[in-house]
Amino acid sequence: MTQTTDTPAAESAGQGQAPRGRRRVHRAWFVAAVTFVTIIGAAAFRSLPGLLIDPLHDEFGWSRGTIAAAVSVNLALYGLTAPFAAALMDRFGIRRVVAVALTVIAIGSGLTVWMTAAWQLMLYWGLLVGLGSGSMALAFAATVTNRWFTERRGLVSGILTAASASGQLIFLPVLSWMVTRYDWRPAAVTVALAALTVVPFVWLLLRDHPADVGLKPYGAKEFVEKPPPVTGAARRAVTVLFKAARTGPFWLLAGTFAICGASTNGLIQTHFVPAAHDHGMPITAAASLLAVIGVFDVVGTIASGWFTDRFEARRLLAVYYALRGISLLFLPMLLAATVHPPMIFFIVFYGLDWVATVPPTLALCREHYGDDSAIVFGWVLASHQIGAAVVAFLGGLARDVFGSYDVVWYASGALCAAAALMALVIRRRPVGVAAV
Repeated sequence: MTQTTDTPAAESAGQGQAPRGRRRVHRAWFVAAVTFVTIIGAAAFRSLPGLLIDPLHDEFGWSRGTIAAAVSVNLALYGLTAPFAAALMDRFGIRRVVAVALTVIAIGSGLTVWMTAAWQLMLYWGLLVGLGSGSMALAFAATVTNRWFTERRGLVSGILTAASASGQLIFLPVLSWMVTRYDWRPAAVTVALAALTVVPFVWLLLRDHPADVGLKPYGAKEFVEKPPPVTGAARRAVTVLFKAARTGPFWLLAGTFAICGASTNGLIQTHFVPAAHDHGMPITAAASLLAVIGVFDVVGTIASGWFTDRFEARRLLAVYYALRGISLLFLPMLLAATVHPPMIFFIVFYGLDWVATVPPTLALCREHYGDDSAIVFGWVLASHQIGAAVVAFLGGLARDVFGSYDVVWYASGALCAAAALMALVIRRRPVGVAAV
């Protein structure tokens, strides 16, 4: 992870290497570390929705479908905001966009403490937290990776993707304990404070581009000038969408990632805790199982990044989706009032696969769309969150109608099988052909 930190001045003087004794860890790794901590801090809001369904239902009498609808708005905006956020980062810089996003998350989460009507849940948690979280989405990680690294991109994208799972690991047990021991309101305040705490770190330590500190990107052979601010962020995001939409790989990536979101954020993250509680499992125990998913998600995602640097991305995707689908088909038989070994096996297995799909999906976006890959990935992520939003709503509706979640588990398993086939259909871009 060390690399000479040459400046343009040194290169113009004909010095290809830094003076002896000055070899040190490249600044890109510190930027990646700050990004990792930022995503961890922001991940608190991702841990809360599944814990709110039963408490809000009990306190206000809102149906699970109504509560799930607010979660769906949040998930959809999380994805739909991402491509515009990536373009805004090109216009105003990473630091400004991320700092504002974290502040909006804190405001939205804090205001939920005083809500008394379902429309307020839609506004505060659905709209405000959705918009803020969308600007903190994986497009943020993709932008940092693309700007600061030319080597180890798969590994770095895996590490930054794992940050969200690490945040879940840190916050989920604490938030579930708060909800069970006290109320859901202290948990909402904790989310707001966690988001605000990260803002100073972003503003003081994060840098927008290697050129800001006179460095080459990690692994680059030549110094890269910082591009000028790109005006018309919204127009550029839409233009990139229309250009990418004329290509087959975009629709296949968007389709597979929609199923990814449906089977993770929309299904397990939103409905696993209430589904386990339906079978008599305490909320704290079910939330702890989700946290264990976060532990193995870190391992699986980093390993996936390592694999992506070495193996064909589309084949990796096919394997990941096929294994996920098989595991979901067994879940209805494993839910019980107590935690038993087969459930532990499912949690470990599913955790390793949770967001392992992200590094190969990012790699395919870079392969096919070049400099526009961060924005294209933002649109692909939008499809991920639309899939998550649809299943989050339908899962709550199915629970109201059928009295259980079984049909949702089986349907999601079948969708994962379809995603595996779609991944194999993605064509490789011939070597030497310019990206779209």
